[in-house]
Amino acid sequence: MELQNTSKYAIRILSYIAKNGTTKLCSAKELSEKLNISYKFLTKIMIHLIKNSFVISVKGRGGGYKLSKLSCEISIYDILDSLKELDNDTQCILGIGECNEKNKCALHDQWIQPKELIKKMYKNTTLDQLEDKEFKI
Repeated sequence: MELQNTSKYAIRILSYIAKNGTTKLCSAKELSEKLNISYKFLTKIMIHLIKNSFVISVKGRGGGYKLSKLSCEISIYDILDSLKELDNDTQCILGIGECNEKNKCALHDQWIQPKELIKKMYKNTTLDQLEDKEFKI
């Protein structure tokens, strides 16, 4: 159950803003350079994050981005859900197409519980929990 690059980058971007954007705005240039994300791809992700009310864009000289709500109010699940990352949970873990009750792979029944635990982890993890930790972004 690997996340798409857009989802990984969105989490990294929001984590960075949560950690570094409390006293200042984070510019697209700063985010691109610090997180090693191409500027063009980053701006596409930022448009999505603005439309989905995760960040606010401040225009003009000295402008940039800040979170639209407290970091404790944004869960990883919310981010992934906005990107439709969790809509495709019927994909087979072995990579052999769709996997459901009528069309099971060899690991289908064993995968149900771990998949639910991962979703629970996403729901219970908020950006403030990530910003309190020293981790690689």
